[in-house]
Amino acid sequence: MSDLDPARTALLIVDLQNDFLHPEGAYGRAGQAAPAIAALPARVRPVADALRARGGWIVSTQFTLVPGKGGEPMISPHLRRLRPFLGRGDFLPGAWGHQLVDTLQPADLSVEKIAYSAFYQTRLEWMLRKAGIDTVILCGIVTNGGVASTLRDAHVRDLHTILLTDGCAAFSDSVHETTVASLSTLTETDTCAGMAARLAS
Repeated sequence: MSDLDPARTALLIVDLQNDFLHPEGAYGRAGQAAPAIAALPARVRPVADALRARGGWIVSTQFTLVPGKGGEPMISPHLRRLRPFLGRGDFLPGAWGHQLVDTLQPADLSVEKIAYSAFYQTRLEWMLRKAGIDTVILCGIVTNGGVASTLRDAHVRDLHTILLTDGCAAFSDSVHETTVASLSTLTETDTCAGMAARLAS
């Protein structure tokens, strides 16, 4: 950590929201829970606490279904095919389901996202630059979707990236492992316990 300034570092939490993780959220109600995903907030929490203590930033991305006419959510065709159970009120901006899970609250900055990458048509890059952040530690869901896309977009913006290999998950362990192996060619990696210890030292 000698070349990493915690004050210029953000823990970028990708989509760890109630509608994804909580039993009463959109995915929980549809029986789409996954143990590997449910375990993430408790595992990531020590990293968040250690970074907060060192003056770093907690940044949350919130997957969002923008309400259209009559409150019906605007859902991309591929997502509608994959998750036909999503409907009105799910991932609604400002609603309980849209929020970061309690275990990781509060975030210093948050951004609504409408696609896999948290940089696509959002103000995330602007916020990171204004905050003086040059390093992002990534965690969240899903490894092969929002995490991978956001990490790659951070990389092309010359941000230093660190992927928490056990701080992200997918609905398939094999998909998670394959994605981590692929991303490790362009990012630093660490475990949650390892990063918490490095920040605390």
